[in-house]
Amino acid sequence: MDLLKFSERLMSMDDATWQRHSSPWSVYSRFTALPFISLAFYSREFLGTYALIPILLSVIWVWLNPRLFNAPASTYNWASMGTFGERIYLNRKKVRLPSHHTNACQVLLVLQVLGLPIWLYGLYSLHIWPLVFSVAWLMVTKAWFVDRMVWLYLEMKDSDPVYQSWLK
Repeated sequence: MDLLKFSERLMSMDDATWQRHSSPWSVYSRFTALPFISLAFYSREFLGTYALIPILLSVIWVWLNPRLFNAPASTYNWASMGTFGERIYLNRKKVRLPSHHTNACQVLLVLQVLGLPIWLYGLYSLHIWPLVFSVAWLMVTKAWFVDRMVWLYLEMKDSDPVYQSWLK
């Protein structure tokens, strides 16, 4: 199963939502999701069962974020092109991608997966340093992945009129 495609379906990402998510406001504010989720789960130490409130709010934030902002007037920016590259990457089973992008993306996804056990350990054990380290690790690898998606978009945009139409 393709976890990225599964998460796209789970998030109900249609074309209109993707257009709104291409807003730099959406992309940059999305980087707050992991710290919010981490803090929400960590708060069980001092909030007890009331920690369910910030956990629920952080899950709502993850779902709401791509829908919250208007589609940008201009998409000539890193954040917008990153979302376009992600859409192309999600379509990789239908449209072949250059192998240098496929290989790099697989490496970046493995790097992200390597940070997850440390993150889960930090959340479970309530040890702050593994949690802080893993959140930083996951955010850096996510930013690196988005940067790779920009490169992918710039390389693939001329291969399909739909891809070209996203840039305005």
